[in-house]
Amino acid sequence: MNTRRQTLAALLGAPWALRGAEDIVKHPRELKFAPRTFTPPRAADFRHQLSNGATAFLVEDHDFPLINLAVTVRTGEFVEPPEKAGLAQLTGSQIRAGGTTARQPLDFDEAADFLAAGISSGIADVSGSAGLNCLSKDMDAGLALFVEMLRTPGFDAERLQLAKSQLLQSLERRNDSTASIEQREWGRLLRGTSHFSTRQATKGSVESIAREDLAQFHARYYFPANFVFAVSGDFKTAEMLARLEKAFGNWPSPRIAPPQVPKPNFTPKPGVYLVHKSGVNQGRVRMGHLGVMISNPDHLAISLMNSILGGGAFTSRITERVRSDEGLAYSAGSMFMPGTYYEGTFTAAFQSKSETVAQAVAIIFEEIDRIRAQRVKPEELETAKARAIEALPTRFATAASRAGQFASDFYTRLPEDYWQKYAERIRAVTLEEIQRVAQKYLRPEQMVVLAVGDADAILKGNPDKPQFKLEKWAGGAGVVRIPLPDPLTMVYPAG
Repeated sequence: MNTRRQTLAALLGAPWALRGAEDIVKHPRELKFAPRTFTPPRAADFRHQLSNGATAFLVEDHDFPLINLAVTVRTGEFVEPPEKAGLAQLTGSQIRAGGTTARQPLDFDEAADFLAAGISSGIADVSGSAGLNCLSKDMDAGLALFVEMLRTPGFDAERLQLAKSQLLQSLERRNDSTASIEQREWGRLLRGTSHFSTRQATKGSVESIAREDLAQFHARYYFPANFVFAVSGDFKTAEMLARLEKAFGNWPSPRIAPPQVPKPNFTPKPGVYLVHKSGVNQGRVRMGHLGVMISNPDHLAISLMNSILGGGAFTSRITERVRSDEGLAYSAGSMFMPGTYYEGTFTAAFQSKSETVAQAVAIIFEEIDRIRAQRVKPEELETAKARAIEALPTRFATAASRAGQFASDFYTRLPEDYWQKYAERIRAVTLEEIQRVAQKYLRPEQMVVLAVGDADAILKGNPDKPQFKLEKWAGGAGVVRIPLPDPLTMVYPAG
């Protein structure tokens, strides 16, 4: 390496900078780097309580003249009446799209466009959201529009009718995609049909929703004490607090306790379930069982175990065997997501040609059995730990991500020192603990296997490898076929 290249390499911080030929490693795996240290910021240093009961997290960032304000609302699809399925979704969208009591929808749109402000609103399963993004010089005008939208939505009748029509059109197409079929039926198999997370809007429920329903939903859940603010960007904290107090201070809050997210009252039935979808040559497969809560002290060890099993992309065992070694799927892996309000799930998933679905399922069962029976290699655990710890700074990489993380943790009541202790707890996990949690929390006997695709081709399997059949894991009930429901009524044909 000549002097000019050495100097450039040193300036760029390249790991091979100023090395002689004898120091160059033979393979990138041999490169050595000093350990990175990262101390997550503390949410308490950025948390403020407004006089109206709202909590706000403010993070300054003066690199660009922009301000981002996000609001999380304690509401969600879980509070809508079952007979009005779709109400939360429509309310969330129409808070933004339906104008305000003072402005018609087009007038509100034009006012936002004039400021080049992004203003949004929505409601998901366990939370509502709203957002404002604008130039810092336009914050006062943008905030005034934002508060007007949140406090006095107009729920314009024509916009609502358009939204209902678009929703009904999407319902008509819900059996078109194997991905949407898989997601819907997997939820029903794991959570049952009466839990809010598996409730489906129908033509009848959508058509029954009137403007008054949206107004009542909004009035019940939209007030400052039910808000969590995440504000980031080009402002001074004291000035932004004064703006929020002025903008939201005279909005009364009833101080009622937010509703509790209900837990499922359902026990999944292990077995093999098959949904026929004609005209496809691949099967989509999900297999798994119920998991743990994030409050479970083992959840980080479980996460590392799953990273080794199937959650670590190309270094994980399932990906390596199903994708790389056998060439049965382009992507294959697993997730062991802890639940916040009720048990999460363990899920392994892949897509494969119809005739090789059963073989891929067999490999995943084999890898589950192997990680339960044998200790993982030290280098596997170290890779999983490094991945988890190295990813931690990305959660706090920007002012917006920091404010958003603080607000999310506060909303879900995550312990305040969770991220401060995260790396330490990850490093403390041992090989013995990985095997212990694998044996305790991976339950092959409780596995639910769902396949969506050409049912006959999947059951036929690969003639060259007749030892792989889905029936092997079906139990006494045999393979259970799930028919496609009417997309508008969600009525399933009688079996």
